[in-house]
Amino acid sequence: MRISPLPPLPSLVAFEAAVRHGSFTRAAAELYLTQSAISRQIAQLERFLGKKLFLREPRSLRLTVAGQRYAEEVQRLLVGCAEVTEDIMKRKGHSELTVACSSGVAVLWLTPRLASFRALQPECHLRLVVNDSLAALSETDFDIGMYYLRDGPPAGFAARRLYDEEVFPVCAPAYLRHRQLRPRDLLQETLLTIEDGQRQWLSWQTWMTQNGLPEARIAHQILANQYPILVQLAIQGHGIVLGWRNMIDPCLRDGLLVPACNASASLGGGYYAVWPRERVEHAAARRFRNWLVEQASAA
Repeated sequence: MRISPLPPLPSLVAFEAAVRHGSFTRAAAELYLTQSAISRQIAQLERFLGKKLFLREPRSLRLTVAGQRYAEEVQRLLVGCAEVTEDIMKRKGHSELTVACSSGVAVLWLTPRLASFRALQPECHLRLVVNDSLAALSETDFDIGMYYLRDGPPAGFAARRLYDEEVFPVCAPAYLRHRQLRPRDLLQETLLTIEDGQRQWLSWQTWMTQNGLPEARIAHQILANQYPILVQLAIQGHGIVLGWRNMIDPCLRDGLLVPACNASASLGGGYYAVWPRERVEHAAARRFRNWLVEQASAA
């Protein structure tokens, strides 16, 4: 059932402020409006109701009988709405933070670092949403995320760049017995390849093209639809995988993987902190974004 009649919300807010302050001027200052804007809002509300709400006198502002009755109900309803809104935002801001990221970011980058954020914010209840496609998520699905972007964020999202893209082949130390290959030599090896639903990440074919092999044909490959699986296959010696700088660095640092070739490539993309543009950013999301920036700077 449709709720009707409902007056314009801005007019109700202006009316409540004018009642509380007993002045259009002070109400305007509180709401960052002009006095004439408040007057227009009140006039609009009076036309909607068909009743006068204020008696305008030279040095005072008094409510009419209808205005007094209306003010009591409007104040009660707006205060109640504000209280429940604050409660919902506080719960989300202080106890729950939804973080979205791709499977590669979740396994290779976020998981090894997450303990440091939890130490800073022990009261924050984290919820991870792992989805390789940012385009598949809506603005209500998460508070903040970390994604690889090549062409900027989708409509409705804001973003801050964390890392530039640099992509190079990596493999287990024993796979090539510490030999260094040329880009052409890679075509004779087993290449671990992602079946890319997002269509943004750099592929083996594009990597070869950027390294002077536009007609390259891959002879042997293993495909998977999630990047962490390919990384595990590489660690276990099944082939060579493309590694993204910063994502793959922990595996290099721990000696699980080594560069298979000195060449690298980039499409100009990078990893970004991403968040809904229009939503009010609560404290936990802001802290997490700052933490992402700090982690990127430290790396």
